[in-house]
Order: sequence, then structure tokens, then C-alpha cells
Amino acid sequence: MNSIKAFFQNKTVRIILAVIAVPIFGFVLLGLTFLFDFLFQSALRRLLGFLVPLGPEPEMNLGWLPPLQHLSFAVVIILISWLVLRLKIKTIFKAIWLTVPLAIIFATIGIFLYHWPIAVYSLSGLFLIGILCYLYRTKRPWIYYYAAILVAAVLAVFTLMGGEI
Repeated sequence: MNSIKAFFQNKTVRIILAVIAVPIFGFVLLGLTFLFDFLFQSALRRLLGFLVPLGPEPEMNLGWLPPLQHLSFAVVIILISWLVLRLKIKTIFKAIWLTVPLAIIFATIGIFLYHWPIAVYSLSGLFLIGILCYLYRTKRPWIYYYAAILVAAVLAVFTLMGGEI
């Protein structure tokens, strides 16, 4: 029992486990976020349906609806993230959560600028640099840098390989 406890208290083991935990649990959180997005947008459509007749395919009549839905969801995620990142919880949990708002922001940039790939990569790169500078200036732990770079790299590779969100 003491050897297991000593094993998990080893600094190298803790770093390795953190490096593994961020992508695994971050991916799970992103899956749950997509489910939440579906439920949020369905509820938003239903509420909007009381005010405006939407018809079977509202995107055909209301071209502003999908961008508005996505932006409203992004704002909700950013507000939730603001609260989560201020909680008194372990840094590893905050780093895992950080994958969600970063992925949402990078995806939003890609969604709104998909016709201009140079703009997508440039703006995403500037955003990543801004995030890394913020983390450096506020002296955040290394795991936050890892989460930010991991999300940016995974989405960049995904996009370069022809993936679409």
C-alpha cells in the first residue's frame, strides 16, 4: 500500500499522468460539450420558434440564425469557463477544462473564417500567442501551456488533414 502511494507521489509519475490525463479527459469533456451544444441549440430554436415561425429548415429563411446560435453557445462556454477557472480546485482539473473553451474559440475562428484559410491560421496563431503570453505573465503552471498547445496542435493537424467541424 505504501509503495503505491509512494509511486503516485513521485514527481515524474505525476507529470506523466498529467500529460496523459489532459488529452483523455479533455476529449471526454469535448464530447459532453458537443452534446450540451446540441441541447442548447435545440432549446434556443424551440424558444425562438415561439417568437418567429421557423419552418422545417430555419437556416433557409434565417441566415443569421446558425451564427447567432453558435456565438451564443460560445459565450455560454466562456462564461462557464470563467467560473470554473476561478474555483478552488486542483490545477490539473482546470487544465483539463481549459481544453473546452480553447477548442470552442479555435473552432469558432475556423467556422466564421473558413473561406480564408490564411486568416484562420493567422488569427488562431495570434490567439494562441496571446494565451501563452497571458499564461506567462500570470505565472501559470506548465500544464496550462501544455493544454493550450495541445488543443491548437490537434485542431491545426485536423484542419490540415481536411477535417471539418
